[in-house]
Amino acid sequence: MDSNGYDVIGDIHGEAEKLKALLQVMGYTRRSGSWRPPEGRQALFIGDLIDRGPEQIEVLEIVRSMMDAGHARAVLGNHEFNAIGYLTLSEVKPGEYLRPHSPKNIKQHREFLRQVGEGSSRHREYIDWFRTLPVTLDLGGIRAVHACWRDTDVLLVQAERSGEAMSIDFIQAAFDDKSKIGRAMECLTKGVELDLPSGYVFHDHAGECRKAIRTQWWHETGSTYRDIALVSDETRPLIPDQVLPDVHRRVVIEGSPVFVGHYWMSGVPKLQSPKVACVDYSAAGDGPLVAYRWQGESELDARQFVMAGGRTA
Repeated sequence: MDSNGYDVIGDIHGEAEKLKALLQVMGYTRRSGSWRPPEGRQALFIGDLIDRGPEQIEVLEIVRSMMDAGHARAVLGNHEFNAIGYLTLSEVKPGEYLRPHSPKNIKQHREFLRQVGEGSSRHREYIDWFRTLPVTLDLGGIRAVHACWRDTDVLLVQAERSGEAMSIDFIQAAFDDKSKIGRAMECLTKGVELDLPSGYVFHDHAGECRKAIRTQWWHETGSTYRDIALVSDETRPLIPDQVLPDVHRRVVIEGSPVFVGHYWMSGVPKLQSPKVACVDYSAAGDGPLVAYRWQGESELDARQFVMAGGRTA
């Protein structure tokens, strides 16, 4: 299906009611077993369909039916990527899974496993479907990735991944943080992490001690660790105000606009730059489900955000 415009939808995390409300706000109608967009439009899901929320199977069926009907596209989120590793045995560590079944990982993934039935045929069917999702999409006028668009990593993953579904060899390499593929997948699905200077630590919102920061990789003018740290305003003073290594300074984003999710933004949706928009506004919590209605613009316009559900909607 050709499209003159894309509705880029943020991280859903099993919140089917918010998804249906957002689709209705944007003029989608439910017909013949799928949600149909207004003429000339197509939905683009930015990943993280699963984990946390109460209606994960319904979300997956809505998205799959829309994709099957040609009404939507989707990219792989880190939660779908993690789900693949959770069910895939390691070839180098016999008896262990690529994503360890640690208490932390079990807790994060528990609601998905409960709803699909861990180890069931339905569980395996969804994992097989996750393996078919592209990690990135370049649709000419816009680009989509779950966490970070870095050209070198995009090209590497495209070159190494072949066929409709991720091969077992690709998956094994993708969960090896010492391999080029592993590092690339980490960047594309989870963002850029930067070690703090020696001796610096801070505690995140969950109380965990951190020696590294996730970065605002889109920040074109940031020159210090504090400038580019992706942390709350309360935490920012704890980040050192030291000058960044040159490799992490002044990243200029050129070409078509980039859409991401992943970052649990809050408040009124806003652009990260004229070329970058995050559409994740914590729908799995009290936030709304957000979309950006792209209509061909080469520089983004905050008036194109729409949302449904959540306390700020």
